[in-house]
Amino acid sequence: MNPLLSIENLTVSARKEGQWTPIVKGSNFHLAQNEVLGIVGESGSGKSVTSLAVMGLLPKGILQVTGGSITFNGNDVSALSQKELRKLRGGEISMIFQEPMSSLNPSLKCGFQVAEILQEHTSLSSTEIKAKVLELFSKVKLPNPDAIYNRYPHEISGGQKQRVMIAMAIACNPKILIADEPTTALDVTVQKEIVLLLKELQQQTGMSIIFISHDLSLVSEIANRVVVMFRGDIVEQGNAKDIFNNPQHTYTKALISSRPSLDVRLKRLPTIQDFLNDTVNTAEVTPAQRAEDHKKLYSQAPLLEVINVEKEYMSNAGLFGKKATFKAVNDVSFKIYEGETLGLVGESGCGKSTLGNAILQLDKATAGKILYRGKDLTKLSDKEIRELRKEIQIIFQDPYSSLNPRLTVGQAIMEPMKVHKLYKTEAERREKAIEILHRTGLGEEHFNRYPHEFSGGQRQRIGIARTIALQPKLIVCDESVSALDISVQAQVLNLLNELKENFGFTYIFISHDLAVVKYMSDQVLVMNKGQIEEMNEADALYAHPQKEYTKKLIAAIPSS
Repeated sequence: MNPLLSIENLTVSARKEGQWTPIVKGSNFHLAQNEVLGIVGESGSGKSVTSLAVMGLLPKGILQVTGGSITFNGNDVSALSQKELRKLRGGEISMIFQEPMSSLNPSLKCGFQVAEILQEHTSLSSTEIKAKVLELFSKVKLPNPDAIYNRYPHEISGGQKQRVMIAMAIACNPKILIADEPTTALDVTVQKEIVLLLKELQQQTGMSIIFISHDLSLVSEIANRVVVMFRGDIVEQGNAKDIFNNPQHTYTKALISSRPSLDVRLKRLPTIQDFLNDTVNTAEVTPAQRAEDHKKLYSQAPLLEVINVEKEYMSNAGLFGKKATFKAVNDVSFKIYEGETLGLVGESGCGKSTLGNAILQLDKATAGKILYRGKDLTKLSDKEIRELRKEIQIIFQDPYSSLNPRLTVGQAIMEPMKVHKLYKTEAERREKAIEILHRTGLGEEHFNRYPHEFSGGQRQRIGIARTIALQPKLIVCDESVSALDISVQAQVLNLLNELKENFGFTYIFISHDLAVVKYMSDQVLVMNKGQIEEMNEADALYAHPQKEYTKKLIAAIPSS
């Protein structure tokens, strides 16, 4: 049987300084009918560019197909007119993008956006279109389809937005669905729901799926076959089980091993570079070593005590416009010790970041005490809080939006030093900033560059460099590795652990990635609906979760 889609010797080139440079280099793969094909690789490997070429969506003048062919259902895609391509998109081949918020129009209601697809590709009446949209919303398991039909994207959750995108993509019963990183920004439980939904829809409709991700564990849950891409080349492809159980290429082995294991606690996570240089260190932290470390850690006085903390918000959602109260954090108490990493996990909206902001005094708690070295932070004056900023810092999720694009990297690192009057002269501050750049795996050559000149992983290093410039004692890491590729994530986690050893940092590590939290943490605190659901030593909590909610979170972790 002929494949539904054939990619033969595909070369896609990017225009750089007037020259066309290949970024996808002679790719060959096919997609059969009723098959799920996983394409894995990191940012810049060529995964998304390949999918855009299939859809005929390469930006003109920037990217173009410079060799090979794309054949869909026996027809050469590159030979199609714009009118034929429009008919193909949405009708025969559909795509779900990584970020539903930026893919959905914020000024149009969800129902209308799906209806538009049906107006374009079918001859259904407006009444039939509405009925079809509601049927699609039920199919993708959206709660209360009638209500969501009339809601704007900002009024629904991230997982619900992604379901609207899936409804839009399957509206015209496409033969191929391309899912480009469809679960990257989602909670582990929502991620699992989306993967199960795609599998279910694929079995019901018989459509083929190309599932693109940098997460091999996730791809293992859905794909029949896998294509591995690295720097524009396909380095390995074959049956999913064979690739996961017996990878042949060094890069594939590295991708599988860079993700923290739930079974083994390595002293240092292996990175892609370690595998390419054959310098992988497999030394483990034994339970006895960990127990000894914890004995010392918990014999001291706590650095921070959170006592019965609450954070309440007012809303106008009450009946007849009356103010209603919502408790984002509800009676939370815990202690953290100097040199400890406390993991904070839970689904979106559970109160993790709100609690972090209350500790940082960025958003005042409504009730309770937050004692730092015995001093109640909730009672400090503005001047005292400004002085405290030197001791308690934060590493944000998105380093690009947290760095000033107009300041060079050196200026960004030196700025907090000036504010807190560290070091006497500009020359001393510069010297210290360069030392910090070296500490975080960057160099003096990066000092005068701007944030936009760096990759995501490098920007996160710059964010970390800026944070540690003040030599703080307590650092809140709020989803600080969630947007990074697997191997870059491994580098940043290794860096955080190295800095903790060298400087004695204490971390509150907030994340929805439970495998990462387990690897990083001494203790883990599970939050649900503003309250602490469960708290225990990290290994013990994952091995023997007590609460149903914790069991559900752990069960949703993709297994490679």
